[in-house]
Amino acid sequence: MSGGRFEIRTTPLAGLAVIRRLPRSDPRGFFERFFCAAELAPAGWTGPVAQINRTLTASPGTLRGLHFQHPPHAEKKLVSCLRGEVFDVAVDIRAGSPTFLHWHAEILSGDNHTSLLIPEGFAHGFQTLTPDVEMLYLHSTPYAPGAEGGLRPDDPRLAIAWPDPVALLSERDAGHALIDETFQGVIL
Repeated sequence: MSGGRFEIRTTPLAGLAVIRRLPRSDPRGFFERFFCAAELAPAGWTGPVAQINRTLTASPGTLRGLHFQHPPHAEKKLVSCLRGEVFDVAVDIRAGSPTFLHWHAEILSGDNHTSLLIPEGFAHGFQTLTPDVEMLYLHSTPYAPGAEGGLRPDDPRLAIAWPDPVALLSERDAGHALIDETFQGVIL
């Protein structure tokens, strides 16, 4: 699907979309629209942008995630890489979904003008493939510390094929419990 300044591609996980920004270039450089509520509505972005976050990750191989927020604070995210390159992963954790615990990954970089639009009910994380990676996140709801959840990125039930050995992982991300039969996902 294509609209004005964006190319929208669906994925095998319902609601998860790849957004490619279509820059307009001339001898000075380029101009690209980063966000447009009207043009991203067909991809699933409805409502306002409630929060914008930026990260810098210095070392290649660093892994951040897999994070999500429990309802009623579940959030949509539009995740983009401004500098460097990442292996960006979204995991479907929607209770009852036919793709429950399936994951999808995209390479996001400062050069490929690509974002991942992650719907509510997904966990998200990424591994840096280059040094000094800058990421930008647009969130549909503000961060709620009491609603925070996470999955271990090395969980064998997920079997995510991270491209590089993990060089750095936060204590918090390494401390999430492995998925067992009691994990029901999130009910939206």
